[in-house]
Amino acid sequence: MKIEQDIALALRLADAAGDAIRPHFRTGLAADRKQDASPVTIADRAAEEAMRRILKAEAPRDAIIGEEFGSEEGSTGRTWVLDPIDGTVSFIGGRPIFGTLIALLVNGWPVLGIIDQPILRERWVGASGHPTTFNGAEVRTRPCRELSDAMLATTGPQYFDDHQGDHFMTLAARTDHKRLMMGGDCYNYGLLASGHLDLICEAGLKLHDWAALVPIVEGAGGTMCDWNGEPLHADSGGEVLALGDPARLEDVIAAMACHHHD
Repeated sequence: MKIEQDIALALRLADAAGDAIRPHFRTGLAADRKQDASPVTIADRAAEEAMRRILKAEAPRDAIIGEEFGSEEGSTGRTWVLDPIDGTVSFIGGRPIFGTLIALLVNGWPVLGIIDQPILRERWVGASGHPTTFNGAEVRTRPCRELSDAMLATTGPQYFDDHQGDHFMTLAARTDHKRLMMGGDCYNYGLLASGHLDLICEAGLKLHDWAALVPIVEGAGGTMCDWNGEPLHADSGGEVLALGDPARLEDVIAAMACHHHD
């Protein structure tokens, strides 16, 4: 199957997910952790079910990994990875910077990714051998001459353990820390691909959190890797870096590694 056909299928998945999510955004119901009917649970289940229905019809032999409904085996070496609402806290708080994430992995390597923001109707698409697009127009990351100029984003300190937090703070201190951005989940990676920020550092991510982001960042000229600078694969841990300017990678890895424990 050509990547163009995969992209077309992924776009249909994103459309279906957005249609399922929009009616539940800012509906004012309390997002109670104990009950199973908060807007986010209704929305992300409906969105994932809609995407799975299409995949079962169109790509029945491919594997599926979804945040809500788990894994289904396949026989093709291809795996669709779905996160219907990445950025649950933003969704609950009425901030339209959550996103639907759709990825296609071949033998564990991400080859296609979509970030879809269904409220603002903003969509980033990345695929191997293709330039990344934002609402159909090509986008590029921006150059960053010095780490001290870099605008850094992370979803929040609550996702780092103490050890990871130390490394993050060491990195943050080397960047333009007055412009440190908190919150944003997948939306930050779209902004990085579009050239609006330079660096993202996160920990505790699962495969469905990052798989779609790699083709988007890399197709825009950036790079994604783990905290040791290794490429991301289905077996990677949850410590993730994204850089708009790959020339800064050594500086970032050095800054993260220079924190010494007594």
